[in-house]
Order: sequence, then structure tokens, then C-alpha cells
Amino acid sequence: MQSNTLSSHLQNSAIAEETTQLPFTLADIKAAIPPECFEPNVGKSLYFFFRDIFIIGLLYAVAAYLDSWYFFPIFWVMQGTMFWALFVVGHDCGHQSFSKHKWLNDLIGHLSHTPILVPYHGWRISHRTHHKNTGHLDNDESWYPVSETQYKEMPLIQKIGRYYVFLLAYPIYIFRRSPNKEGSHFLPSSPLFKPSEKWDIITSTTLWISMVGLLGFLTYQWGGMWLLKYYAMPYIVFIIWLDLVTFLHHTEADIPWYREGEWTFLKGALSTIDRDYGFINHIHHDIGTHVAHHIFLNMPHYNLLKATEAIKPLLGEYYRKSSEPIWKSTWNSCVSCHFVPDNGKKVYYQPPSQLSAD
Repeated sequence: MQSNTLSSHLQNSAIAEETTQLPFTLADIKAAIPPECFEPNVGKSLYFFFRDIFIIGLLYAVAAYLDSWYFFPIFWVMQGTMFWALFVVGHDCGHQSFSKHKWLNDLIGHLSHTPILVPYHGWRISHRTHHKNTGHLDNDESWYPVSETQYKEMPLIQKIGRYYVFLLAYPIYIFRRSPNKEGSHFLPSSPLFKPSEKWDIITSTTLWISMVGLLGFLTYQWGGMWLLKYYAMPYIVFIIWLDLVTFLHHTEADIPWYREGEWTFLKGALSTIDRDYGFINHIHHDIGTHVAHHIFLNMPHYNLLKATEAIKPLLGEYYRKSSEPIWKSTWNSCVSCHFVPDNGKKVYYQPPSQLSAD
């Protein structure tokens, strides 16, 4: 299967590239985890999918019944959060950890992602690039640092957008990819994709366009206010969740970044941090439990907590977790994580106050 092949390739590459700088190997970490954590349970996976769909449908029914501007702001936050939860189900499908059947993974992936305007295959493949290169300064796909020189040359408006008003970045990303990288998640000709993935991209793009068309038809039927109340505002909340959580996964002052010659798969996989979202943890399928996910991307989300507890004693100081409030972590990362030094194989984010003189 494709997922097993990719996972085996990443693990074999990691073992081959590891250096003595880490006191454990990927095989050591895997041996510490109960084998059942790697096994997807189709019934359990489908339960979470249908649970999210049911809650989304229920929220729509309540909002339509009340049709009250007092309730709509609450509805937007709740529904946008459920859109985000549904995205995480599709995220598992993209990793082929939803089930052992690729056809089922791709079916549920499209059913999860298309309604929230995510081109499933395009995103799946670019996300694969991220996992293969996590923590690599040049090859990572998302939320990677700029160098000090690049930061100095960045216009002020761009700095404000990148470091303080970043919570609506996702729509730009799917159309234009990340800064300094070329490609689009909608075009088979994008450098993101292999020629063999052409029809996957065409399929997801066609479904995405169809969803936009459906929204356009419903707006024509019921008006722009309908679109605003029932789709656009929850969608914005979803985008904020997506950008915020992804940003916090990989943006922290003590998370190292590596250049070629120092980077390995395992070091990169450890360059993330677990976050505590309180009662939201279960709602968004514990995606904040991110260290174990990056080490073993084919592990179902409902097994991440158990796997994390198993590997924490082995990882020791290499395991990172933050228990501070999310708002505080966001602010700290925004003000202290702006660029990395121009030189060095292993580097860390620096705040603006650390800029060197020209």
C-alpha cells in the first residue's frame, strides 16, 4: 500500500541518516510503543467522521430554527471549530491512517475536505512534503523561518502580515503555496506533484470547483446574507483554527531548525511541540499531540495519546510540551520567533531585538 511504502521509506531513511547526536534511534522509539497503536480501527475512524458530521448538521438545524443574531456568533465559533475537527479526520485520511484501504481513505478524505474547500489530494501531497522535510530550513513546506538577511529586506507590511496577522494565510497557501516556493494545489503542472499524480489533482480540483459552484448557486437562491451567516463566518473560524494550530506546532523559541548536513528525518520530526487546547483537545481529535504524529505519521489520531505516554520516558529532554494557555503561546511565538541566523547548521528562532548590525 502507498501509506506503508511511504512510511517505510521515511523510517528507513531516518535510520540511515541518524547521527550519534541522538541517544536513541527510530527503531528504539517504535519498540517503546504498543503495537496496537499503529493499527487503524475502521469502526472507530468512521465513528469520529460521522460524529463530526452529525454535530455539524445539528448546529445547522439549531441555527436555522433560531435564526437569531444573538445566536449566530456562538454558532460561527462552534461550527467553525467543527469544520476544523472534520479537517483533522481528512488529515488522517491523507496520511492513510484512517484505514488500511486507500479507496476508503480517499473517499472519506474528499467527503471531509471538499465541503470546507480543501483540495484533498493537492493538500495531501504538499502535506506529505512537509512531513518528509520537517525542520529542514530549505525543504520544509509550511511555517518555516526566514533568515536574518531575508528578514531585514522584508517590507514592514509583510512583517506585520507574517508575524501578527497570519491567521488567514491558508487560502493564499492553497493558491500560491508558501513564500519563496512555486506552485498551486490545484494545478497538475505544479512542482509539488509527480506526473503520476495528475488525475488525483484533477479529481480534487474538480470537486473543489463543484463545491464553489454549489455555494454560488445557494447564494443565488437565498442571498449573500445566507452565505455570510451559514458558511463564510464558520469558514473563517475554521481557517483561523487551521493556521493557528499549524503555526503553534512548529513555532517556538526552543525548537531547533536544521540546514543540509545536520538535518535528519528523526531530528526534524522531533522539532515540534505538543500543545494543550483544554476541552478542545478531544473535539479536534487530539491533533495538538503532535510529536508522536510527526515521528509516525501513519498512526491514527485516537492512538496518539497512548503512544505519547509510551515514548516520553525514552525521549526525555527531546520531548517538548507546553501547558501554557494557547493565547499566551501564540503571543510569545509572534513576538519572539521572527528569523533564524544566516549561518549555522542548527539554529533557533530569534526576536527582532537580536538583529545584528549591518
